[in-house]
Amino acid sequence: MSTPHAVEIRELVKRYGRKTAVDGLKLTCRTGEVTAILGPNGAGKTSTIEICEGFRRPDGGTVRVLGLDPADPALKPRLGVMLQAGGVPPAVRAGEWLRVVARFYAHPLDPDALLALLGLTEHARTPYRRLSGGQQQRLSLAAAVIGRPELVFLDEPTAGLDPQARHACWDVVTGLRDAGVSVVLTTHQMDEAEKLSDYVVVIDHGRVVAEGTPRELTGAERQLRFRARPGLDVDQLLDALPPGSAAKESPSGHYIIEGQVGPQMLATVTAWCAAESVTTEDLRIERRTLEDVFLELTGRELR
Repeated sequence: MSTPHAVEIRELVKRYGRKTAVDGLKLTCRTGEVTAILGPNGAGKTSTIEICEGFRRPDGGTVRVLGLDPADPALKPRLGVMLQAGGVPPAVRAGEWLRVVARFYAHPLDPDALLALLGLTEHARTPYRRLSGGQQQRLSLAAAVIGRPELVFLDEPTAGLDPQARHACWDVVTGLRDAGVSVVLTTHQMDEAEKLSDYVVVIDHGRVVAEGTPRELTGAERQLRFRARPGLDVDQLLDALPPGSAAKESPSGHYIIEGQVGPQMLATVTAWCAAESVTTEDLRIERRTLEDVFLELTGRELR
């Protein structure tokens, strides 16, 4: 039975002793879309996902997954869950494990095809404990999607993967969405969220601090970026730019200029740098990225 929303969370609260990990969270994930949940370490992402998966119970609020309570046994065959680690017997062989998982579903995907898609065919007879971290990660992804679920939860699906494996995982996520499957993923890779997601939710300190499509969050404004020696006089550079412009050094040696970005601004900046004997590198015009938005919302300090 289809529902208008894959996940609906209202006023969710989760506490661990005196620490409140999730604090009145409100969140909706639409059916048939990829929703990325972003946030710094300790923001409440994993607690929220584990409650949706039925592994933890909330201390307050309501959660509905495909219209049901996450603890409802009827949800199990309809969900795919990829954990960050664990859940696979160390001695089981990769191909054997995937075939075992497939037997729990009425119409599973072909295990051999999934192994091939994720570059695991030659490791099908390798025990799980002897797989590399990236190979274990890919096997967990295969196990999460083999049952043709309606909704898939992916917690850091590409953590530790090399570029080739990462793109293979992206292809799987894109294929799920094209097939009408709802996907909820957490990731620290901002480019991954920007590329894959239809909707992005940024949470911090257990609450939503921003949400929208990647384009809505990043905006349409363009930026001029370049690298040069640290400590340029940004105020002096601003004096040469049109009124309404903004300039900052962030991080050290990296400069961002906003405003009426176009040929005239580009010429002004290059002329100023030449007059100041500043050698620039990687001078380019681009749109604000999701990483820029994330850092503006959550800060740059380590958690």
